[in-house]
Amino acid sequence: MKQLLQNLRTGEATVAEVPVPIVQPGRVLVRTAASLISAGTERALTELGQKNLLGKARERPELIGKVWEKVKTEGIAQALEGVRDKLDQSHPVGYSAAGIVIETAPDVTEFRAGDRVACAGTDYASHAEVISVPRNLCVRLPDGLSFEEAAFGTVGAIALQGVRLAEPTLGESVVVIGLGLVGQLTVQLLKANGCRVFGVDIDEARIQLARDLGAEGGCVPASAKEQVLAWSKGRGADACIIAAATSGNEPIELAGEISRLKGRVVTVGLVGMNLPRNVYYQRELTLKVSLSYGPGRHDPEYEEHGHDYPLAYVRWTEGRNIEAFLDLTAARRIDVKQLITHRFRIEDAPGAYQLISGKSVEKYLAVLLTYDTESEVSRRIENPVVTKQAATAAGRVGIGLIGAGGYAQKVLLPNFKAAGAEFCSIASASGVSARDLGTKYGFARFVSDAQSVIDDPQANLIVIATRHGSHAALAAQALERGKHVFVEKPLALNDAELDSVVAAAERSAGQLLVGFNRRFSPLAFKAKEVFQNRQSPLSIVYRVNAGRIPREHWTQDPNEGGGRIVGEVCHFIDLMQFLTGAAPTSVFAQAVGGDHGNVISEDSAFITLQFADGSNGVIAYLAEGDASLQKEHIEIFGEGKTFVIEDFRSARLYAGGREKKETLRQQDKGQAEETRVACAVVAEGKPAPINLQELESTTRATFRILDSLRTGQRVKVMSNE
Repeated sequence: MKQLLQNLRTGEATVAEVPVPIVQPGRVLVRTAASLISAGTERALTELGQKNLLGKARERPELIGKVWEKVKTEGIAQALEGVRDKLDQSHPVGYSAAGIVIETAPDVTEFRAGDRVACAGTDYASHAEVISVPRNLCVRLPDGLSFEEAAFGTVGAIALQGVRLAEPTLGESVVVIGLGLVGQLTVQLLKANGCRVFGVDIDEARIQLARDLGAEGGCVPASAKEQVLAWSKGRGADACIIAAATSGNEPIELAGEISRLKGRVVTVGLVGMNLPRNVYYQRELTLKVSLSYGPGRHDPEYEEHGHDYPLAYVRWTEGRNIEAFLDLTAARRIDVKQLITHRFRIEDAPGAYQLISGKSVEKYLAVLLTYDTESEVSRRIENPVVTKQAATAAGRVGIGLIGAGGYAQKVLLPNFKAAGAEFCSIASASGVSARDLGTKYGFARFVSDAQSVIDDPQANLIVIATRHGSHAALAAQALERGKHVFVEKPLALNDAELDSVVAAAERSAGQLLVGFNRRFSPLAFKAKEVFQNRQSPLSIVYRVNAGRIPREHWTQDPNEGGGRIVGEVCHFIDLMQFLTGAAPTSVFAQAVGGDHGNVISEDSAFITLQFADGSNGVIAYLAEGDASLQKEHIEIFGEGKTFVIEDFRSARLYAGGREKKETLRQQDKGQAEETRVACAVVAEGKPAPINLQELESTTRATFRILDSLRTGQRVKVMSNE
């Protein structure tokens, strides 16, 4: 399918062939008929892309600290390479569209194929022939409303939310500052609400358009103070709604100067917010900042998981705001047709970006993209620059990758490439990241469904790098097909999932590998060598400065991520199992409690493990520390010797009353060696470096840690022990 994508490095917009997205739980697939370009937002992204790295950093200063942390742990070269990779990603643009439902997820019952809908949401209602949209961001169209009119739904909801925050009453005098697309819709909504409306803009043509659409008056900012005072009969505006887009402070200053005593000011547009205290204090003005389309915006529970707010308590959510705007438009209380200045076919969408970026002197207001809803689309795109490959020959490694997120991009693919693997099929749910990474690494085809990767006859190593909740099912499915499988940790989220994948591995001709990379670090090998001839148990203390992850992050979701114990602590248990050469037999865990609403107790825990050879391990997994402290510190004690690993960058051996230090050129957590060994397993028929029993015991130990946290008791790892 055709989709408009923007390069974050250059700001350039291109129309690319992308696999049709799959329908995900809680979502609907919509065949787009029309989408509206948000000129302000999308122009700002273009301008940001055209800036150099320093200019981008000034626009996003909150990201500088994250880059600096990477410099300290990974080195400047790798950190800069990560920044460049991020900037080279294609960014879907657009957030207001309309079309026809073509498929729904099994858990979505309020929509069905053939429904006409309006859609909202960044990364959802993109400029693409087919879009995957969460249920709460879809609204059924009223009869008689065209797709072009419905494409205004999201932008209309933005204007409507600003009006709601202003709380206008019948007959009040309201000034709208900024008469672009949102401002013109705001004028009409206020008029429909029974208000007197006055518009302010630097463009005389837009002032006249506002008059045509119902404003009683309008002027340029320079004369606004006098004219608004006269128009409001000497009282000043009851409310001001700022719909301008400027980094300057002029709109917020003007709103204060033209408001009456105890007036209200609402900012909808992105404007300077250096508040002039005196005028706002002397008039005791109320200032509100509107949150986009309304309640639910930026709440994953509402937008992604489909949990609607109860109507009795939250009358107007973002979805219900869109619905109300569409109803007003269908009733002809709002006229959006007069706002349309340009239409482009999706094939010609870069021309629309030329227009809004200022490369054309032509004036514009509402710019629509239109689509042929009967054109052929596919979930499989052949890479035109890769010669069709023959079936993978003996001794060769053909990668089929499911999941194209950050870890696959930054770690897995570069290392598999260095190991000499071929790249066959790559899948991601949206299709965009599959195209990006597939193009960069020369995959033969880009798809959006996992089944196509598993069925690819050229792929003999299926690499699973999706969100954790799908790992076990995908791994079991690929193993049942006789494929080798490399699944990024964790292997499963519960005992039932683990039982299923272990059973599939036992039956399969393929080998199961899991991304427990720490044991492949050169410093882990060194530690193993130091204690290789020991006769007594080891004691291991593993401190992890984990840092906080917000409660709403997907890794904290019990179904998608499984939490941090299952998702990350498995690494540390596997390393202990490698060092001791023995399976964990029992665990005891205590959480560091807290009463902060956004703190998850399991994010900080002290975990004690016993191993079959009598060794003991303690994991202090702590989220409260400062980010400047190294993340992982390991102390291994045994037979009069101590080996200390510092964040997999350096190590110290204490033996015979002496200290010996070893420092690596850069941090090495074993990912490169892990992928090299995985390729050797496939190409040379070598056994898996971590046997199935070890994979199972490590994973079950994480489940038993959760049991111990719940019960306060020591728990056996395997039920038959």
